[in-house]
Amino acid sequence: MYHIGRQCRKETIKDFATEHQLHWGTVKDLEMQYMREQIRKAGVPHPKVIGIDEVSIRKGHTYRIVVSDLERRRPIWFGGKDRSEESMHEFYAFLGEKSSQELRLAVMDMWKAFRNSTRRHAPQAAILFDKFHVLRHLGEALDKVRKHEYARLSGKGRKFIKGQKYMLLPNRENLNNDGRQSLKLLLTANKRLNTAYLLKESFGQMWSYTSETWARKFFENWKASLKWQRLKPFEAFAAMIDRHWDGIAAYCKPENKVALGFVEGLNNKIRVLQRRAYGLKDEEYLKLKILSSMLPEL
Repeated sequence: MYHIGRQCRKETIKDFATEHQLHWGTVKDLEMQYMREQIRKAGVPHPKVIGIDEVSIRKGHTYRIVVSDLERRRPIWFGGKDRSEESMHEFYAFLGEKSSQELRLAVMDMWKAFRNSTRRHAPQAAILFDKFHVLRHLGEALDKVRKHEYARLSGKGRKFIKGQKYMLLPNRENLNNDGRQSLKLLLTANKRLNTAYLLKESFGQMWSYTSETWARKFFENWKASLKWQRLKPFEAFAAMIDRHWDGIAAYCKPENKVALGFVEGLNNKIRVLQRRAYGLKDEEYLKLKILSSMLPEL
């Protein structure tokens, strides 16, 4: 069981079964035993800081919720029937009333169901909206500007914009030399896109403040710079930030400076696990893969 479990962390059930001339069902059962033992040895979770996210398990908007202990850097719960408030209640039932009341911070996206359930079961916990989800909304606003400019222009003006979505979304320093040259050409050719891009790049400064007063001052200045720019998607984004300000400003407090990249990294790992388990419709198997993914080998 232990050898199979360790090997299946690196390769698929099918590959291991074929290599060792075993039935894949036998390999799968033994791997599941191994993962259950990993989780048992990890002990009952008592998190103080959690990250909440949803994961799509198949096409057609079928979601499950994943909750991680951000201090121990591991997922601790996978479940629910969807991403509803009722499904989120299931996590707090699993955690128990005592542990729920010991939570200090909950990091999540701006999905209302997660927020409502947390306020009901852990009202003492501060709520912090995940930076990466916020910036994803800003990236979507930038892409809407790109599409609008493509529809507005014709001929040569269109040529620079077509197919450039993935030049605009990453930070400039993450592009290679060819990417930077393409981006420079695009921004030189279209003033409105250039303005939108600079606004997108500057917004990341929001998470550098340790004072809510200064963070708010920065945001008000950023919002004021939208005036006369005719960037409706950015105005809608600014209105969304206003509505959810408390959950963004919470990051200014020193005790809330947690590693926000873990949840995003876990999402990428889950997508890899799903690709490797392609064709397996056993949700219990996927659950065990996710919950054991950050645990040490046995």
